[in-house]
Amino acid sequence: MTRTLVAGIGNIFLGDDGFGVETARRLAERRLPEHVEVVDIGVRGVHLAYQLLDGYDTLVLVDATARGGPPGTLYTIEYDGPAGEPGAVPAIDGHRMTPDAVLALLDTLCAGTDGQPPRRVLIVGCEPACVEEGIGLSAPVSDAVPRAVRLIEELLRGDEPSVAQASTAEAPT
Repeated sequence: MTRTLVAGIGNIFLGDDGFGVETARRLAERRLPEHVEVVDIGVRGVHLAYQLLDGYDTLVLVDATARGGPPGTLYTIEYDGPAGEPGAVPAIDGHRMTPDAVLALLDTLCAGTDGQPPRRVLIVGCEPACVEEGIGLSAPVSDAVPRAVRLIEELLRGDEPSVAQASTAEAPT
């Protein structure tokens, strides 16, 4: 059986950057297939890398993703791999690890072991309105959370997502 990890990423003290955490919280309240695990990673990127060593076929990262659209716009991104030099070892800063750095660290941790990084990485992102200090999501991002939960459920079922997909080698920050 395949294993899927859905990881909410973000800092709840930076406004809309808490989108991934809130979406993961709401998704965890739903009835999901047994092979799906939902976690609130927050800003603990190193913890995500170590959790992925447990072996997952698919990783769905949920994060605020600034791509230039109107606030509250949802994106699904098929992650193609880290940008930058191949084989570069990421700088480990437990509070500032981007998804690129987490996945590069995972490659480093898997080297010489039986561990494998996920075969497929999807990013469900939401265009933020404000990522300045403050607790709470803006209205457009808060309104996007239930839509993101439905989108992730569609992805978990293998359905075609209801928003336009973008393919990029860039992960959200």
